Amino acid sequence: MRLRTLDDLGDVAGRRVFVRLDLNVPLADGVVTDDARIRASMPTLTELLERGASIVAASHLGRPHGRVDESLRLGPVAELLAELLGRVVEYVPTDGVLSPEVEQSCKALAFEPGRVVLLENLRFDPGEEANDRAFAMRLADLADDYVDDAFGAVHRAHASVAALPEVLGEQGRTTAAGRLLQREVDALSRLLFEPARPYVAVLGGAKVSDKLGTIGALVERVDALLVGGAMAFTFIAADGGSVGDSLVEPDRFDEVRAARDRADERGVVLQLPEDVVVAPDRTVEAPRHTVRASEVPTGEMGLDIGPRTVEEFARSIADAKTIMWNGPMGAFELEPFGAGTRGVATAIAGSSAFAVAGGGDSLAAVKKYGLEDGFDHLSTGGGASLEFLEGRELPGIAVLQVAT
Repeated sequence: MRLRTLDDLGDVAGRRVFVRLDLNVPLADGVVTDDARIRASMPTLTELLERGASIVAASHLGRPHGRVDESLRLGPVAELLAELLGRVVEYVPTDGVLSPEVEQSCKALAFEPGRVVLLENLRFDPGEEANDRAFAMRLADLADDYVDDAFGAVHRAHASVAALPEVLGEQGRTTAAGRLLQREVDALSRLLFEPARPYVAVLGGAKVSDKLGTIGALVERVDALLVGGAMAFTFIAADGGSVGDSLVEPDRFDEVRAARDRADERGVVLQLPEDVVVAPDRTVEAPRHTVRASEVPTGEMGLDIGPRTVEEFARSIADAKTIMWNGPMGAFELEPFGAGTRGVATAIAGSSAFAVAGGGDSLAAVKKYGLEDGFDHLSTGGGASLEFLEGRELPGIAVLQVAT
């Protein structure tokens, strides 16, 4: 898979580049509480500005469902973006996304290289999520070239991701992937197409239904699949285990049994927790103890994998040459139930394998435990990275691929 990249843009001096970013950051009282995604956009923005371009930056934020939501305006993001770039970022709040004032500011960029305009939340316009071509054509009028650096959105067939680069391509203008998107595709392609063996995948999180497609795809590719977090209880219950009040999805029993059978057919090791930490409720003060994973007492729920499971998972991780991790092993945000996630993350970070972590909770855990340097790649796209690893065609990537 080869994408057009910034190297294919040619001379962008004096040109306006529409840059689709993923600035979908958490806000609290109008303040950005985690700037990781904004910082991740810096290499592409900085390179384009240094090459003499001006920038029309655009992103979504939250889920306003095609209408203006005052709590989801990009003003706080513009302030932080300006601080990180060390230059003014023009941002004009509008009743939608486009207005005569915004369109005039973007036209003026052609005469003032180095300027940056940040559009309002793209999802304020219903045309964004509808992948509306008319909306895309209005966006196309704002710039000369297009760069997508929003890996977290490439699995969405939205106007700024799919229709816009199509429109610009039809007009003979250049479209390309930014450095973040390029890096994501390069790293995840190693997992999808050429993993060094043994290849071990570690999956966690709450609902197995969210990752059944991923499980099905991974069983065809990995040598071992380690399943933790609440999603493991659906596997355990499907095998007849007692899981107390743990989160279970009985309507998925047939599917998890099928996944286990397929793993057996292919000789893939599917490891489930042997022991878990249980408590009557999900609070810091709740009394907790460790039991066998298939013997959770009624009135209690599993909230973390136990120490024996951490040890067994770590053994599989130590033998791996390639590791993919997505999803925590328990309710790690509550310190009493963080030992499992910390233990598994530490084992991955300490391994010699090519290690990739993805998903918001996994990245939060890596950051919480100070393990960033132990991973070869930290993927900024949760759903996008999983769909990529399932082998699906993602709209935002397909439109940027070089024809072969």
